[in-house]
Amino acid sequence: MTAVRRARPEDAAEVLRLRQVMIDSLVPGPGAADWHADSLPVLAARLAEPDGDFGAFVVDHPLRPGALAALVAGTVEYRIGRAGNPEGRVGHVFSVATDPETRRRGYARACMESLLGWFRERGVPQVDLNASAAAEPLYASLGFVRKPDPSMRLTFPAP
Repeated sequence: MTAVRRARPEDAAEVLRLRQVMIDSLVPGPGAADWHADSLPVLAARLAEPDGDFGAFVVDHPLRPGALAALVAGTVEYRIGRAGNPEGRVGHVFSVATDPETRRRGYARACMESLLGWFRERGVPQVDLNASAAAEPLYASLGFVRKPDPSMRLTFPAP
C-alpha cells in the first residue's frame, strides 16, 4: 500500500518541482522556472491551511529523503448552485505529477484517491479536471468521463 499524506509547508519547493514536471510534460522544451521564487511563499502559506479550500496530497520519494515522488492538488470552488448541486461546490484537480524516476508504481492513483476522498469529506458533488490523452485511462478508471466543454481562456498581460 502506498503511503499518501497531505503536503506540508516544508514540501513547497518539491511541490513546485513536481508542478514544473507536469508543465514541462505539456509544453515542449524546458519551461521557465523563474516564477518558483514568487510562488514559494504563497504555496507554503496555503499548505499551512489544513481546513482551507486547497488540498495537495503527496507520496515521498522512496530513494531520496526530502524529495517527493508524486503530487496531486486541487481546490474546492464555489459556483452559483444548480439542479444536482444547489450549494455550488465544485472540485477542480489542477496538478497531477509523478517524478520521472517513480512512474508506473501507482503513486498518482493513490494521491488521486486521497484527493477524491478529501473532496467527498467537503460535500463536493462533482470534480472537474483536464486530462492529457496519456492520463485519460487513469481518470476513466476512477470514474471520470469526457464532457463536451468548449473551454476558453483569457490571460491578462502582466502589469
